[in-house]
Amino acid sequence: MSRAVIIALVILVPAVSTTATALIVNSRASNPSAPEEQRTAKEKFFGAGKALPPIKDGQEMGPRW
Repeated sequence: MSRAVIIALVILVPAVSTTATALIVNSRASNPSAPEEQRTAKEKFFGAGKALPPIKDGQEMGPRW
């Protein structure tokens, strides 16, 4: 391959990947309100997203030796 082809590829690959990433992010952001069924399924799988309860005195996390 000639030097011009290599330089063109080095410039083209990041441009294409950046464009693809921008399109994917924009397509996902266009539907911000997920249906109730999807939201409940996500909460069931990942957890409700609520804050964890405070750690009681004497129960700090430590190594299990």
